Amino acid sequence: NGAICIQPCSPSFHGETSFVCEDRKWQMLSDACASLDVQSLFQVRIFEPLSCSGGHGGAVGEHLPFIGGGKPGHGKPGDGAKHFGAGNHSCQADFSCIIPDILSSPVIPGNIADIVELLKKISLQLSENVTREKMQSYSRIANHILNSSIISNWAFVKDRNAGSILLDSVNLFAGKLLLRNGSESIQEPFIATKGYSIHRNTSAKTFDFSMDFNGTGNITGQVLIPEEELQRLPRASKAVSVAFPTLGAVLEPQQRDPAVVSGLVLSVSLPEELRSVVLTLGGPGGRARGARCVGWHSLERRWDARPCALRALGAGAVMCRCAPRRAYRAFSVLMAPAAPRSALLALLTRLGLGISVLSLLLCLLVEALAWRHVTRTRIAFMRHLCLVNIAAVLLVADLLFILAAIVHDTALNYRLCVAATFFLHFFYLALFFWMFTLGLLILYGLLLIFFKITRSAFLAAAFSIGYGCPLVISVLTVAITEPNNGYLRSGACWLNWYETKALLAFVVPALSIVVMNLIVVVVVVVKTGRSSFGEGCKSQDLNSMIRVSKNVALLTPLLGLTWGFGLATIIDSHSLAFHVVFALLNAFQGFFILLFGTLLDRK
Repeated sequence: NGAICIQPCSPSFHGETSFVCEDRKWQMLSDACASLDVQSLFQVRIFEPLSCSGGHGGAVGEHLPFIGGGKPGHGKPGDGAKHFGAGNHSCQADFSCIIPDILSSPVIPGNIADIVELLKKISLQLSENVTREKMQSYSRIANHILNSSIISNWAFVKDRNAGSILLDSVNLFAGKLLLRNGSESIQEPFIATKGYSIHRNTSAKTFDFSMDFNGTGNITGQVLIPEEELQRLPRASKAVSVAFPTLGAVLEPQQRDPAVVSGLVLSVSLPEELRSVVLTLGGPGGRARGARCVGWHSLERRWDARPCALRALGAGAVMCRCAPRRAYRAFSVLMAPAAPRSALLALLTRLGLGISVLSLLLCLLVEALAWRHVTRTRIAFMRHLCLVNIAAVLLVADLLFILAAIVHDTALNYRLCVAATFFLHFFYLALFFWMFTLGLLILYGLLLIFFKITRSAFLAAAFSIGYGCPLVISVLTVAITEPNNGYLRSGACWLNWYETKALLAFVVPALSIVVMNLIVVVVVVVKTGRSSFGEGCKSQDLNSMIRVSKNVALLTPLLGLTWGFGLATIIDSHSLAFHVVFALLNAFQGFFILLFGTLLDRK
């Protein structure tokens, strides 16, 4: 009992089939045999010119995503040219070149898994400018594996999370749908998509769906966005809803749940400012007794009763009020165009900012108590002045980050969000310019030993750089972008990226200062290491290495070098790993400043 047997597929398929021994009989566990080849259907940003093609070729960097052809591994090189040449433009416009291969393939578990993977790749990498034609092709592909006649085959798909992945992929792709003339409607038998333009001056908006359910009659669904919710919108936006009559059967919870989905699964893509929608769901034959309102939790792979509440139970219909889950703003949103929603990222942000705030309060308390003893020399005074200002502005910036997340997720007041973003921008810029001032002070101490600078001259220069430059940048940013509603991004009280690139007003100064402070650290390493290395015994070389390492460890948080990792989140904003590393390095910056800047200072 429990033994696993794995067998290869027949020669015309690739993959394997798994069986498990139960009650002295082999029962099929999963079937990964497939006739499709996702890699041959999908290829991102590269076009392979074919020698027999009569049309125009392509090159790396062009957005020609698909390569056509017959069945995988068959045909001559020239066969694939029939799909391309002069006709390759239609493929990149609506994905039409892959439709025949997919719709003619058998809907076996292995092919289902491959098509789910294909749709996921399209959603992640080709979801810019989703036209009606693209959405139609996407829906036809999804409809092929959601047909009620083959839905039982999902039970043998190897990845038990495939249904949830499909739902997330469709949500992401449909959410980017371009609306012509303010609305769009795309209907397939087993997936229907509707989108509407919405703004604060419109009345309540409804999406109505009616679809066949396993031949037992029509099931209905309605999404209602109440008028009071639309009043929260700062600008014109859009809402997209997708209905699935059969998806509920393949969304497999991680733990067994006796409840079954007896109607539509409704997915709604909304502007972040909206806090709730009303869903009305009707099942075939008037089966509403004992119904519950639930939302699918993709991360935990289960039905979750928390987002939805039952409002009314009528004859054959259930009315639910659902609120989307709000994720705590990820710290990496400061640098990245977008931050993925992740429980781990939210936890790191909360934990890091909490520890950072407490550490900075303790740092300022220690500096206040020891101020007279540690500022007796001119250089020491200048250094500790920079340290105190770095700690103070970072403390205020971290508190504002927490406040901005609360403001967005509770009050959702546009003007309050603009104010929070302005001060958040100013104080995080002030952090970088004070770290830059400290870097200049270190260079002054190393290279300009005989050049004296008075306290008054230093104070004037330091405060001009530390607060003057951030004030100019933040005021200019809001003055240029806010009149056209391009200051804030959708989904957070922070600088816009996709429309106006206002985020560059933070990213460019911050990364420029990181580069300059990195040069400072290199100078420190050269200066402190050059005089000792190779001139004495091995113990002296070791001591010199330890001293250099201590200097680097001390200066890294004080000069903000770890913020340089923000470049990775800009280049690939979809990588959760990059965002996690960024949060680990920078959300805890206050703690590292307390440790290296204050507690390890012998004075």
